[in-house]
Amino acid sequence: MMLQDPRPLSAKRRIYNYIAQNGPLPKAGLRHVASGSDSTLTRLLEEMTNHGLLIADGRGPSSGGRRPTLYRIHPTHRYIFGLEISRLYSALALFDLQMNAISSIQWRMDEAMEPEALIAYVQRNAAAFLRDHQIDRQRVLGIGIGAVGPLDREAGVILEPLHFASKGWTQVPICRLLEERTGFGARLDNGANAALAGEHWAMREPELQHMLYVHAGVGVRSAMMSGGQIIRGSVDMEGAVGQMIIQQDGPRLDPHGNYGALEAFVSVQALEQQARSLVKSGRDHLLQQYRIGVEQVNYDILLQALGNGDEMVRELFVRSAAHLGIGLANLINILHPERIVLGGALPNASQSYYDTAIEIALKHTYYYPDYAPVFSKGVLREHAVAAGAALQLWHELEM
Repeated sequence: MMLQDPRPLSAKRRIYNYIAQNGPLPKAGLRHVASGSDSTLTRLLEEMTNHGLLIADGRGPSSGGRRPTLYRIHPTHRYIFGLEISRLYSALALFDLQMNAISSIQWRMDEAMEPEALIAYVQRNAAAFLRDHQIDRQRVLGIGIGAVGPLDREAGVILEPLHFASKGWTQVPICRLLEERTGFGARLDNGANAALAGEHWAMREPELQHMLYVHAGVGVRSAMMSGGQIIRGSVDMEGAVGQMIIQQDGPRLDPHGNYGALEAFVSVQALEQQARSLVKSGRDHLLQQYRIGVEQVNYDILLQALGNGDEMVRELFVRSAAHLGIGLANLINILHPERIVLGGALPNASQSYYDTAIEIALKHTYYYPDYAPVFSKGVLREHAVAAGAALQLWHELEM
């Protein structure tokens, strides 16, 4: 594994980033960032204000003399689209430069949502967002994409992801296709990395350097940050954490996976398979209650039953949460993060699922309670992937 190598930042970029994270700020609060003379800082702030990057308004508290001017970034100077492509749901959002989602839409990834259908859907809704807010296309920086891996980030291609409901999600040049259809430049990253980047940005905690993001839904995906930078490997395999073996000679989810892997216990498909097995063994009350056949026992039905207090379904979710906790403990004991963000359909299925996973994880964390990582569902939550994907373009904003 290796750290992402950050590019050297210009003085303007450093100032802009610092104001975005900590503003509004007076000039005196920026001297340590600019690393130049006071006159140079004044000139840079004037240039950035004249170019529309910053807004100089408001007056800060006085320390005895004239109240200082406060600088903040101009949130509507440009706009960025963020697109999440996942297996259960995908989402499109339009963000301002403060990463506020000013319009968003989420849709189910059903059997009809093949790549061409998704691209057409994105094109229509992107145009509608701009029309609704009367935003000129020239003010859009581009589209950031956070997608299920594995990916070729540099080529902008979704390679061979598993478990999409529709066909065609193999070797998809998603960046090129979206650029051709929308006219906007596109950047691709895997969804877990995007979510982690977005959550770290939104938390506004510069001292927070070591974070872990785990997404549990159709698959189990993860991303790690150390020293404030996303850790990347030699290949993009965000779903590989789902192949962590937590039970020797245990079941496997499908022919592609390991026996006893985490995803065989913690995934939407695993819950569906376990529920169908119980139904076939005689615990078939779900069939009568919802008037369905065995193969129609899906995640939506299980969520309804969980909400209605069904004991069999509750037990399935509790066991799944406990296994997620074991997987989390393994990651914690290797990576030692300060903060862990849990996302995806399963941690959000119920508060009990989330709490159980954390309880089991901490129970098996070495050095606990002396070392106790902080768990969270994040700040951005359902916007995390889209916002993190949009941040790719935010960092490319010309100064």
